[in-house]
Amino acid sequence: MLYPLLLKAPLKDYIWGGKKLKTEYNKKTELENVAESWELACHRDGHSIILNGEASGMELERYIAAKGDRVVGAHAARFSYFPILIKLLDSAQDLSVQVHPDNDYALRVEGEYGKTEFWYVVDCEPGASLIYGLNREVTRDELRQRIEDKTLLEVCNRVPVKPGDAFLIEAGTLHSIGGGITVAEIQQNSNTTYRVYDYGRLDKNGRPRELHVDKALDVVSLKPSPKPSALPPNLFFAEYDMKQLVSCEYFTVHEFNLHGRCHLLSDRSSFQSIIVIDGLMELECRTGYETLEKGASVFVPADYGEYWIRGNGKFLLTTV
Repeated sequence: MLYPLLLKAPLKDYIWGGKKLKTEYNKKTELENVAESWELACHRDGHSIILNGEASGMELERYIAAKGDRVVGAHAARFSYFPILIKLLDSAQDLSVQVHPDNDYALRVEGEYGKTEFWYVVDCEPGASLIYGLNREVTRDELRQRIEDKTLLEVCNRVPVKPGDAFLIEAGTLHSIGGGITVAEIQQNSNTTYRVYDYGRLDKNGRPRELHVDKALDVVSLKPSPKPSALPPNLFFAEYDMKQLVSCEYFTVHEFNLHGRCHLLSDRSSFQSIIVIDGLMELECRTGYETLEKGASVFVPADYGEYWIRGNGKFLLTTV
């Protein structure tokens, strides 16, 4: 019998991570710092583990393989792989300036799909900012020279942020999350990143982290990125309000602000991923009730039908 699956996330302790995911988002770990929590993951570099019900202890990818396309839905079944990866990121320091390839390049060179991703700013410190593309058009030669002489930041488009801001980072866009920002990231199911600038930092072994300049120059867009589109207004209901944050060929994401009870429906088109980013809630379904604290991740199989979430707080709902 299908049922909503609570997921345990694999955690990553990259050097720019902080402690928020442990102290505020209830991630239990012996790691000193946590940079990324992979909330929905079926990737060779990390797998979500089911925490509840008869499949408890099983990797989500194995569960999906056993249950078939019915679990992921018609839209996800179009892909030859599980199509998305969802993370929470705590950037205590600036991330490297980087770029991701598109599908054609990544499949040919890396053996996996490319990466278009979406950022939702969950929280940030005053004055925090991120890099979103270039501030003017450049040539490939100029960009290479600026990487070599460490003046790249002069042509990067730095954008101040506040909680609730949203950015679609298409493959080929130069980008970086700044220090002091907590982000929910919904992306293609890929872990290919080409790093071009890293502030001279050293890794755990005291060596400079690897740069991928030639590959990055193969795929980067040399034109300035368009301004992020304005988000649509909220739709208000008796016990919650919601809005669509993004919709692209790989995923659609909605934000829900809950102050009561919300009726949801999973149909045959897609599974639903729920990430609780604030508050305390309870999921109510045919098999009973599950408490959802801040940082909880739920996978609702496609065609599961009706279920409800009640409480006070905020969550993101992603479909394919």
